[in-house]
Amino acid sequence: QVQLVESGGGLVQPGGSLRLSCAASRMIFSMYDMSWYRQAPGKQRELVAGITKSEGTSYVDSVKGRFTISRDNAKNTVYLQMNSLKPEDTAVYYCNADRRDGVGRNNYWGQGTQVTVSS
Repeated sequence: QVQLVESGGGLVQPGGSLRLSCAASRMIFSMYDMSWYRQAPGKQRELVAGITKSEGTSYVDSVKGRFTISRDNAKNTVYLQMNSLKPEDTAVYYCNADRRDGVGRNNYWGQGTQVTVSS
């Protein structure tokens, strides 16, 4: 069974930084596009950042210039460096792995890690 385990969340003051990690197991990590989503209370889950298997990156406008997604295929891990955090970044952050080929699609989620930005 594929596992995605997030870590690195916590409580941080506005303007602070956190680095989230998502460790994958029981999958060929390098073949997957990886993404970070977040869900705030009462809101829909939204895509925050993505990195393809060829390491192309994309970001939602609200985090551009503040967040950086990266991956280490040797460690089967994807990261989200979050700087200049704002209270509106408060949410549960989820890791997602996605792979599509001519046969079908494999898509997996982690359990989430809480990020709270508050003074």
